[in-house]
Parts: sequence; C-alpha cells; structure tokens
Amino acid sequence: MTNRRRSDRVGYARAFIMRAGTYVLNFYSAVFIDQLRRGRKTATIRLGDKSSKYERGQVVWITVGFRHSPREKIFAAVIDDVEVKPVSELSRRDIEHDNPEFRRVEEETHFLEQIYGRPVGDEDIVTVIRFSQIMERPGHHLGNGETPSQN
Repeated sequence: MTNRRRSDRVGYARAFIMRAGTYVLNFYSAVFIDQLRRGRKTATIRLGDKSSKYERGQVVWITVGFRHSPREKIFAAVIDDVEVKPVSELSRRDIEHDNPEFRRVEEETHFLEQIYGRPVGDEDIVTVIRFSQIMERPGHHLGNGETPSQN
C-alpha cells in the first residue's frame, strides 16, 4: 500500500471518528433560551466557514452558557442545512431565523461584531446553520422498548 493511500485511509478514519462524536451549537446569552424553546430561533450565523464541522443530517446538542463554564442543554437538534456565503448575501430570512428581532444585514453585522470582538465587513464569510429540534416523547428513551413487568 502506498503512503498516499495509507494517509487517505487515516484521514478518512479520523474524519469518521470526528463525526461520530457529540457536537454542540452553543449560544452565549440566556436571552436565546426562550427563543430556542419556542422555535423562534431556528438558525445560527457563525463567522467563518464552518462547513467542515457541521453538515446536513448531523445531530447536535443546542446549549447555552459561557466558555469554560457549565452549560445548559436546551434540546437535541438535527442540522437541516449549512450554507457558506459572504455577509452581503445574507437574506432577510437568514437573519430572522438567527435573531427574530433583526431584519437588516446591518443589524446582524453589528451583532456579529459584538460577539467576535472585531469589525465584520460585507465580504467576510459566514456560515448559516439551520436546525430543527428533535422532539422526544416522555419515557421513549427508557428501557428496551418492551412493556415493563412486575417481579
């Protein structure tokens, strides 16, 4: 086996292992908890290209909390879509799904500048990650699916 093939296999295995882990979409502000739970926030806009980390169909935890601090799991979600584009191409729909209070690119840009602590221009690349909550029925995850019996 050539070194090229071996490195391709190692790279594939590493990517598979990475995908098999638990991924999180974390939000730093408790303000988003209500919007998330009510289904008003169904996307996040992240600065940079995050398409190698998140992909359609991937299951993630939606959490709220600060880095290096306890975080609250709000719910599990499935990623519906991952779209990479310049800030200038953000649609009103992209913005509203990220923050229902915003309508304009300028509002979103200002918000991103506050989060990332640097100026954000129209040509900066962002990733729009759309997600849907996974609803779990009470007791659905308990046991092996058989009706409990008394001993």
